[in-house]
Amino acid sequence: MSGRRCMAVDIIGLGKLLRLFYMTPRQLTTALRSDIRIDIARSAGTQASGGDFYSPFWSDAKNHVAGLSNLHVETEGRIARNPRRQRLYPLLEQGFLQWWNENRRWTNQEFEFLPNSVKGRYQVSELDAVVKVANILGLRIDDGTNRIFYPYFSEDPRLHDEGARIGLWLLNSTLSNCMLDDLRILDIFRAHSFSILEHPLRGNEEELFISKYQDILDRWAALREEYS
Repeated sequence: MSGRRCMAVDIIGLGKLLRLFYMTPRQLTTALRSDIRIDIARSAGTQASGGDFYSPFWSDAKNHVAGLSNLHVETEGRIARNPRRQRLYPLLEQGFLQWWNENRRWTNQEFEFLPNSVKGRYQVSELDAVVKVANILGLRIDDGTNRIFYPYFSEDPRLHDEGARIGLWLLNSTLSNCMLDDLRILDIFRAHSFSILEHPLRGNEEELFISKYQDILDRWAALREEYS
């Protein structure tokens, strides 16, 4: 980063950024104010460590695919330990299992997990920012191809064509060892995956990305002034 103060949205996960891109103005203001308060608490050393709300579910989902556990059983256990999960976790479970079971019926192919973790960081030099890509479900199909699934966790806003294209473009720009044809974004709540087969890139994805991200950074900075 340059000499300017680092903002909480300067280093951000791709999924969170895509959600911010397509929020309504009111949703965006609420989300950024929450982010600012977390940033202030972190700077003061007073933030409690609660972890990512969705990470435990995604870990259980990947273990289900690997045959190491049962997602329904694990979801019930997660809810019992934290009642805050009792509305969204069952919806995530339903969406993931619907997608996974239908996907397995469609392909009817054997698979294995990719041996190495697939992740990366995209340096946005124009904005002095970084977008993180991690927590990917990577599979190697027995026909020799790979499937790289990046999870999108958002009940609202949902992921539409433009956001999917921006996400696929960024994944392709970040994961240099992966083929564009192998990349997918999985909207878990809707049990739907996006690929360039159904959502081909149009060539304007980088321009859209920079413009939308700049708007987020500008809005964050303006709101942050209210807390000075």
